[in-house]
Parts: sequence; C-alpha cells; structure tokens
Amino acid sequence: MLSRRIFTPQGQVAKPFHLVPDGLGALPTLTQLRVDPSFSDTPTSPSILAATCRISIMGRINDIWHSYSAAEKRNIAFYIAGIMMYKLGLEFFNGSITTLATDRFNAANTFTKLGAAQGVNQAAQCVGAILIAPLIKKWPTRSVLSGAIFMFALMTVILLIVDAATGGRMKPVGARTPDYGDWNPNLIFVVWTLAGISYGMVELIRRVIPADIVGGNVGKLRRMDATVHIFYEVAGTSGAFASSSAISRFGNNYSFFLTPIFFVAAGGLWLVISTLSFKSAEEIQAELEQAGLAEVDGKRRASNNYFVQIGWGAVGFAESVYVGAKLVFMNRRFIWLFPSYAVALYMHRFLESSLGAAFAKRVLGVSAWSQIIVGGSNFGELLGALAVLVLSDVVTTPLPWLRLDALALNIVWVLPAFARVATHNVSWAWKVAGCFIPVSFGWAAGDVSLAAYIQSALSDSQFTHMNVSALGAVMAFLYSTYIVLNAVFSSVLGRVIDHDFRDNGNIIRSLRTVGGVHFSVASAVIFASTFIPRGAFAFNPKAIGNVGLHAPSHAHGASSEEQDSEDEKDLKKVQQPTSELTELEKGRS
Repeated sequence: MLSRRIFTPQGQVAKPFHLVPDGLGALPTLTQLRVDPSFSDTPTSPSILAATCRISIMGRINDIWHSYSAAEKRNIAFYIAGIMMYKLGLEFFNGSITTLATDRFNAANTFTKLGAAQGVNQAAQCVGAILIAPLIKKWPTRSVLSGAIFMFALMTVILLIVDAATGGRMKPVGARTPDYGDWNPNLIFVVWTLAGISYGMVELIRRVIPADIVGGNVGKLRRMDATVHIFYEVAGTSGAFASSSAISRFGNNYSFFLTPIFFVAAGGLWLVISTLSFKSAEEIQAELEQAGLAEVDGKRRASNNYFVQIGWGAVGFAESVYVGAKLVFMNRRFIWLFPSYAVALYMHRFLESSLGAAFAKRVLGVSAWSQIIVGGSNFGELLGALAVLVLSDVVTTPLPWLRLDALALNIVWVLPAFARVATHNVSWAWKVAGCFIPVSFGWAAGDVSLAAYIQSALSDSQFTHMNVSALGAVMAFLYSTYIVLNAVFSSVLGRVIDHDFRDNGNIIRSLRTVGGVHFSVASAVIFASTFIPRGAFAFNPKAIGNVGLHAPSHAHGASSEEQDSEDEKDLKKVQQPTSELTELEKGRS
C-alpha cells in the first residue's frame, strides 16, 4: 500500500491519502482515492507526483480502450499486428538494398547512383498510388491492401532469385565480404523501381484503412493513428537494429530473405479485418442517383475501364498538385508549410538514406552499420510521437516542435568532427545513432502535429474545391515537392561525396558542406518559416490564426466578407470555379 500526501501550489500540505490496490493489484483511479486523517502534517517526499502521473496515464489508457467497440478493437489489433510485420520486413529490405547499392556500385559514383536510385524509387511510389486508387472503389480496402503487400513480397523475391541463379550464396561464416552472384549492379534500379510501385500502393491504402475501421469519428481516428504510429516505430527501431545484424551475418544480398515472410504475414493478418463500411462504386452511384446528384459526378468518372480510371487518376493527381500549389503559395496560413513540411521531410530522409549510409561506408568501412544509425533515428521518431501524444494539451500547435526540429538539425555538424577521429569500430555507429535521436525526435514531433494542423485548417467550409479535396491537394503538392527535392539533391550531393572521396580518400570536407552547411541553411529557413503564421511569435502559441480557437460570433448579421479572414478571402479568389462541373451547378441553381 502506498501512502503519500499532496502539496498545494502554496507549499502547504494537503490531507494525505492511501493508494490501495484492488484485488487484482491495479491502482485505483483518482476518484477512488480516499483521504487518511491519521497522517500528521509533517511534509513527506513529493514522489506522489510520479504515482499520480502513473494513475492518470492508466486512466487515460482505460478511457481510450473503452471508447472503441469490440469489433473495432479486434480490427485495430489485427491492423497493428500487420503493420508491425510490414515495418519489420520493410526495414530488412530497405537496409539490405541500400547497403547492397553502396557495396556493388562503382566506388567512383556510388552515392551519385544511390541518390538517383532512391529518386526513381520515390517517383515509382507516385505511380503505385495512381495504379491502386481505382481498385479501392471495386473491392474492400483490406483486400486491396493485402493484395498490394503480397505483390510487394513478390517484388522483393526477384533479387534473391537472380542472385541465387547467377551463383551467389549466403555469406560464409567468418567471411569478410558477401559472395555475390554474377549480375549487373544496375539491376538494382529495376528492382527498386518495381518495389517502389508496390510500396506506393501499400502506403496509400494504409492511410485510408483507419477510417474503414473506426469510421469518421475524429477522436477515434486520432487516437488510433497515434497508437499505430507508436507501434510502427517500435517495429521500425527493432527492425533496423536486427537488419544490421542480418546484413553482417548473411550478407546484404540475402539478409532480406525474411522480408517476403514478414510481408505475407502482414497480408494474412490484414485479410482478417472486417470489411465494415465498404461500399462499392456501384452502390455509391446508386446513392447518387437516388439523391439526384449522379450527373454532378461527371461522365468522365463513370467508366468501369481500369485504364481509363488510371488515366483520370493521373489527371486528378496533376490537378491536385496544381491546386495544392496555389493554396500553399497564395495564403499566409499555408505558405510556411513548404519549408516546414517539404524541406524538413527531405532533410530527414537525406539524413538517414544518404548521410548515414555515406558515414558508415566511407568513414567506418562497414555499410551494414548504417542500419544501426537508422535504428537510432527510428527510436528518435518513436520518442517524438510519444511526446506529441503526452503533451498534446500543453503544446497545441506544431510551431514549438518545428523550431526544436530546426535547431536539432545543427547536430549534424558532429559528423565531420567524428570523421576525423573515428576508427573502424561499431561503437562509432552507436555514437552517431545517439546523435540522430534528438534530430529525428524533433522531426517526428513536428510531422505528427503538422498533419493535425493541416487537417484542422482545411476543414473550414471556405477551403473547398470543386474537383479535388483541398486537404488531398495540399498534401499531394507538399509530398511531390519533397520527392523532387530528394530526387534532385540526393543525386547531386551524392556526386559531391563521391568526388571528395576520390580526390582526398575521405569525406571529411563533403560532410562539412553536404552535412553541416547544408543542414544549417535548412535549419535557418525552417526556423524562420515558423514565424510566418499569425500569432506565431509566442514561444508556445495556443493557436495559429483561428486554428485551434472557437470561431467568434459575428453580431448584427455581418456580411460573409467581413467574417472571412484575409487568408480565406485569398483562398476564395484562388478557388474561383472554372470547370464543367461548375457550369453544370450554375445551370442547376
């Protein structure tokens, strides 16, 4: 039995109480605490704070658990189990193919080609998202998701088959280098592109399926997203560390043999999820016809031909990027998202995929150790997601997290300093991994809170567009911008690293420029952008503009123009209807 007392803000001792476990050993909730008048008024240790926090957290978890129905709990459990299997397989595959590329590509242009291959992979992700979109209308999301992950598993097997067929085998015990097959290293481009298409399919669908599981309840969705993100990063951290050991033991040409197994397990788990609120395109069309709105959907979207739907999907994607660019660059509320989201995401990916790989290969001499560095980064992301979940009521906007992220980017300056003194010892990989934790902590916290901000800001009725979702348009533009930035700069800056190694035999100077200077400039840009929104000069703003505040009431029937903020007026100008659907609507009115 725990006996503690509470101190008031003035330092006086409040009446103490007992924390009495129930019959199952569980601590009671705050409402079940009973006062014990037998205590004296002598102050005791304030360790009651820890017990109270523990009770509050347990109560919070209990509230979250009971907010879902039995069917929702079942589906969430299977979804989380599948997402962890998926993340484990993904870490094994990404770590193996990245180190395989750094080892197999010619030393003169290793990181130039690595950056180009990663850029092609991300472009293929966009193609995969376009290819999979029509299928979601025809079959339940869980079935499409499982099919996509089975296809991803098949793509990862290709390289294993090719290597075995050309004489490759697992790394012998005690060998220093893997035993590769006789295949052209440029095949990595093909495999990474095919894998990128499958990856894009899975990533699109896994962002849609939560709404199928818990419906449109915003509170349930946020709690589910936060929970899934935490388990996702737990799997990512453990997977990165495990893949490093697998690469060292089996060689990077076979270390991902577990990836297809994990992917098939994920697909099997996802198949068990209920279809829930799935409605086919035919059912939706019937509802539109019943409501008299079928013609508004447009003839161009009525075709059942898969290739026609893909074509319109590509057109819709281009239109989304265009509308998103206008929304971002013509509104003060959103223009700061370009550096704070797209640039920040690019810096984070470049840190893991290029700088971490370059340091492991060129400084430490063992490419497999790059996965230790990635594991530290993933652990930082896990802590960032937890911080947002715990402090969501204290830090209500993404700005403090983004400023922390911007400042943390300067930690990358340790890389050129480490490169001068580092030896070929795994302890240096762990040191770099530790340095990457705060960098990824700030990025993950900013990324999670930014997603909530964008959803809130674009939920206003003024932020609508006739043909595309405003939220989808902004995210499509920001993510497309990130892909372009990463594809271009990863290859260009990779060439800088290659030239430095060829000319000097080390990459100290390139780590100073590509790492230190590059990240410090990005830090300044991101930090400055956080002062653009209205109300952003506070250390911890409670709201940005009117996001996060209740809309004020307007007396005496003020006009809509007077009620709109300047951003909303600008947005209305951007979104003046010009399509055929608009003309149809005018005729109907």
